[in-house]
Amino acid sequence: MKKSKSLAILFFVLAISVSAQKNKKRPNILFAICDDVSYPHTSFAGSKFVNTPSFDRVAREGIYFENCYAGSPGCAPSRSSIVTGRHHWQNEQSGQHGSSWMKKYVPFTDELKNNGYAVGVAGKGVSPFRYATSDKDKLWRKGDAAGTYHSKIVYKGANDRRPTNKISDKNYFENFKYFMENANEDKPFFFWYGGHEAHRGYEKDSWKKNNKKLSDVEVPAFFPDTDVIKGDLLDYAVEIEWFDLHLTKMLTYLEKIGELENTVVIVTADNGMPFPRAKANCYDYGVHVPLAIRYPKEFSINKRISQPVGFVELAPTILEIAQVIPSNMQPITGKSLLKVLKGKKKLSSKKAVYSGRERHTSARYENMGYPQRSIRKDDYLLIWNLKPERNPAGDPKMFPKGKKQGKLVDNVYADIDGSPSKSFLAKNKNSKDYGYYFDLATDKRPEYELYNIKVDAACLNNLSGIAEIHKIEKSLKKELLAELKRSKDPRIVGSNKEIFDTYKRYSSMRYFPEIK
Repeated sequence: MKKSKSLAILFFVLAISVSAQKNKKRPNILFAICDDVSYPHTSFAGSKFVNTPSFDRVAREGIYFENCYAGSPGCAPSRSSIVTGRHHWQNEQSGQHGSSWMKKYVPFTDELKNNGYAVGVAGKGVSPFRYATSDKDKLWRKGDAAGTYHSKIVYKGANDRRPTNKISDKNYFENFKYFMENANEDKPFFFWYGGHEAHRGYEKDSWKKNNKKLSDVEVPAFFPDTDVIKGDLLDYAVEIEWFDLHLTKMLTYLEKIGELENTVVIVTADNGMPFPRAKANCYDYGVHVPLAIRYPKEFSINKRISQPVGFVELAPTILEIAQVIPSNMQPITGKSLLKVLKGKKKLSSKKAVYSGRERHTSARYENMGYPQRSIRKDDYLLIWNLKPERNPAGDPKMFPKGKKQGKLVDNVYADIDGSPSKSFLAKNKNSKDYGYYFDLATDKRPEYELYNIKVDAACLNNLSGIAEIHKIEKSLKKELLAELKRSKDPRIVGSNKEIFDTYKRYSSMRYFPEIK
């Protein structure tokens, strides 16, 4: 009996030892995601008015993906794609802005936690979604899908080092440090650093006290080259650099404690810049985002990959890095990139990636959205506007403060974030010099748009319908439709093709007159 008991104890100790060794061998993962940043706006990508030394380091000492496409040009659906590995249209209301997160859509973070990882988040997680507020919310998830929050440490008083008065007061680095010292229990960790930057609003002209110059700004071709636009872009740059500064602190800290070389660092953004014709649009500046991954221990170094990759590929990649086979998640759409990261596989030159959107903010009559689906392949971006009769930037007029009476508010276009750039375009919408740019942002669009991104990153020259590239357009339409059918997009195969417009919105509402 004693011998049997001794053997049982021995096996128990061995099991613990094996488990500990497995945890020790598995890498940590630092996932850094900024809010609303387009792909050109890192110094590694060549920007002259944005300085991002830590992103540059990750890209230089790792792999830089030149063509990463977000799941959506809006934060909630895009983040939904990241944590589920599925297109947002596959996740019902849990893939839609301001709606509810259902328990059934288990994120990869839960799988990591259930398999020996310490999981934490500072800043913005998977939001905006409505999570369970009490036991009555039986169908909803409790807690953010990114992990356990560590965001209590804030800047205040003499300790306030923020470069603007509008930037988030969360001290991302100190919250990460607290997690490392108090919450990870010597396990491998997954930490979600979710910067609120560069989401609006900004402190206007903050660039002036942060050593920025108007002459450095490269203005996208869908904007007029004016000081108002340049100044707004520089305020945006200040926010990006704040995000990068906290990443610098995290990398330095990990290096100091000897964990950096055992940590996979992933840096990206959820969607494009919060400017007219970018965010909330499937144009290149709306869905094309930065992505760099560093892990010199096993991954390629100083490598660029030009083939497109998509957000649905992040969850399976992270799970494979962590040696975790998911047991509770819904079927994953994306495929792991781990062999690509290790240099054991090359991506096909014919690879395609997909994005889309439904509702962004409350921007139209009866809270209707602007459904889009897109495919990026080779040099081309095809956008399918499924409801071209609707206003792409939102309806122009709304009732003030939710009251369905009184004088209507004009120039609302609520799917464009409020900003000096938006105000400038609205103010000059009838101007000979600037009206064109206002129309680009707000005019109704054809059902199909096709752009050669290699020569037209601003997406200004619609090639749809041109005979010379008819075969290319036809092929892209066929491939997009096949993916939507394969992934059972309700807009295509569902019994209720308007179901996305029926999901309840829990964020603030606006009220618009019916447009007949």
